[in-house]
Amino acid sequence: MKIPYRFSLLFLITVILSTPQPIQSNTNPDYPCKPPQYNSYTFCNTSLSISTRAKSLISLLTLTEKINQLSNTASSIPRLGIPSYEWWSESLHGIATNGPGVSFNGSIPSATGFPQVLLTSASFNRSLWYKIGYALSVEARAMYNSGQAGLTFWAPNINIFRDPRWGRGQETPGEDPMVVSDYGVEYIKGFQGDGQNELRVSACCKHFTAYDLESWRNYSRYSFNAVVSEQDLKDTYQPPFKSCIQDGKASCLMCSYNQVNGIPACANEGLLQQARTEWGFQGYITSDCDAVGTIYEYQHYVQSPEDAVAVALKAGTDINCGSFLVRNTQSAIEQGKIKEEDVDKALFNLFLVQLRLGLFDGNPIKGKYGKLGPHNVCTTEHKKLALDAARQGIVLLKNDNKFLPLKRHSISSLAVIGPMANDTSKLGGGYTGIPCKPKSFTDGFQAYEVNTTFVSGCLDISCSSTDGFAEAVQIAKEADVVIAILGLDLSQETEDHDRLSLLLPGKQMDLIDVVSKVSRRPLVLVLTGGGPLDVTFAKEDPRIASILWVGYPGEAGGESLAEIIFGDFNPGGRLPITWYPESFTSVPMNDMSMRADPSRGYPGRTYRFYSGDEVYGFGHGLSYTNYTYKFVTAPNRISLSGSTIKADSGKDKPSQKSDGLDYVHIDELMSCHDINFNVKLSVINNGDMDGSHVLLLFSRSQRKLKGAANRNLIFYDRVHTKSNEETEINILIEPCRHLGIVNEQGHNVLPLGNHILMLEGLEHSILIDT
Repeated sequence: MKIPYRFSLLFLITVILSTPQPIQSNTNPDYPCKPPQYNSYTFCNTSLSISTRAKSLISLLTLTEKINQLSNTASSIPRLGIPSYEWWSESLHGIATNGPGVSFNGSIPSATGFPQVLLTSASFNRSLWYKIGYALSVEARAMYNSGQAGLTFWAPNINIFRDPRWGRGQETPGEDPMVVSDYGVEYIKGFQGDGQNELRVSACCKHFTAYDLESWRNYSRYSFNAVVSEQDLKDTYQPPFKSCIQDGKASCLMCSYNQVNGIPACANEGLLQQARTEWGFQGYITSDCDAVGTIYEYQHYVQSPEDAVAVALKAGTDINCGSFLVRNTQSAIEQGKIKEEDVDKALFNLFLVQLRLGLFDGNPIKGKYGKLGPHNVCTTEHKKLALDAARQGIVLLKNDNKFLPLKRHSISSLAVIGPMANDTSKLGGGYTGIPCKPKSFTDGFQAYEVNTTFVSGCLDISCSSTDGFAEAVQIAKEADVVIAILGLDLSQETEDHDRLSLLLPGKQMDLIDVVSKVSRRPLVLVLTGGGPLDVTFAKEDPRIASILWVGYPGEAGGESLAEIIFGDFNPGGRLPITWYPESFTSVPMNDMSMRADPSRGYPGRTYRFYSGDEVYGFGHGLSYTNYTYKFVTAPNRISLSGSTIKADSGKDKPSQKSDGLDYVHIDELMSCHDINFNVKLSVINNGDMDGSHVLLLFSRSQRKLKGAANRNLIFYDRVHTKSNEETEINILIEPCRHLGIVNEQGHNVLPLGNHILMLEGLEHSILIDT
């Protein structure tokens, strides 16, 4: 949530003037409804409904007091005993320093640094995602109780990682809508708690919607118009947000900077009200910072600041990150652009969330979560979870002749080369806080009591000079094994900065070349960063035995990598994104279309629609053991009897298009539940190591409807397998959900005919007919 430059100075002044002084050790949060003077108000009465309490509070406020609540830094209301409140705290993969809501200047000096989201999603482990969300919520509440954080956090980022150049792709769970949706749901459930009316802390799904461009050529996220078809919107961009609301019950939604089909997201009433009326959203909608101002200043969508206020509030935006609403709402009312009731509507949504958080229930230290404090942050349990997340996410991309794992007793020396290899400051990627006790990659290797020598080789990740090459060559000549740790860091990919190339930055490739020529054995290449890299040269070079992707592994990155390289953990991560060749950079980043269009040389995007060459495909990932698979039981035919289709649907038989493919509209089926079926799969670990293994089951329709995906992921799970044993997995397949597609008109349909289930090269055909 970086602020557009022209807003930044005013915004920062506002934050500085309205944020409390630096937190001192052992302070507790200020709170409303303090006895004896301020606890008799109706909004303090916990026996009443939160709706009644919210309306009562609004009725007591003057217009000026109301308007001063419309910023992320909500002003205090001294006459009612209500302190100021900071809405903006961050917790993407750890309590982060981004935003004014969090301070590490107090009794809690650090918080657990989990891997960046993209690496965590590579585990394909829902229970892990839930556990991380829960751990973050415990640390968040503990920091709130210590006066060092708010209770409203603006995470997770559930945008689709559509283009490999996107600087913030690292923050997302990847390119598959189902995986991204599942991650968001598990994170939110773990973070917010299970109560419908009660929140442990508040999560926020961002950035709504079709947001995935920072700064590319002449395009900027502050003014970019994302032109998206109804088909792409419904089948790719929106599913994570729909799941976030319907299944995760998120209490916050953040509208993005960009326009969607010509309308700024924070002024897009159709989108924002769809979330409330169709999906049942019950929470508050915040703008990105300062996305209400960009409606006027950058996008010139309206003629005045007051018009920007009006379109945003009327569309459903409740609060502005920044001061734009605070500065311009009064004049918008005076000019008749909006009414005070429009402000009341926004405040009602805001206060409902604060009430659900218990902010008006009295002293939080005496409440349900009041005992959480410094002893609940950076716990042994949380640090082990961070380590396990990094282990599970790391992906083994190449391993010629089973070069890895290394046998520590047969290795006397390591040469570790690369500017990230001995640096703990960049292990977390974007939206990182102050981690507990981070270990560098070099630290991790040294813990194995192997003689380890480190040189950076390049001054930094940009690697613009060969000055450090000679030293790298020298230690490579002398070591038993060379481990080159290269790739990306936040100088290459971050918020407000997209990449132009998919190649390794600067002279990194040259460094690998000169080192590999002198090393005694083929070397191990470790790749950092979130964005895909074209490492075709390394994939094909026999002098490079193994390639691992470690993303941004968080505070336990050094320990986790060493454990995998020395075989104490069997890697099982799978890529949650497609790795494209450098030639993909000729595809315009501003083209939001997912589907390939050969008529204009457009190759499509993500494994679902991309038609070009890959460096490594979605779901690629190796192990130190070998697996075989089989379909144990699965039906061959599913029948949609005449009674399955609604009598009043207006159709006696399935629809038919000119391409000859029959289908039924899913909303015409009387009961989707009646056609669900079970599949039993078997995975056999044929190796001599136990391992946690990711199963990925895909489907495709044999007769392809126009615009249908090449294949769709319909099931995944991470299962523990024992050496030389068979593990069976039972799966419930829901055809309406798993085998349906979105047609060009944006309707959910179920194709008839053969559907092919695909599991690691195996196929099973199921006929769906009437």
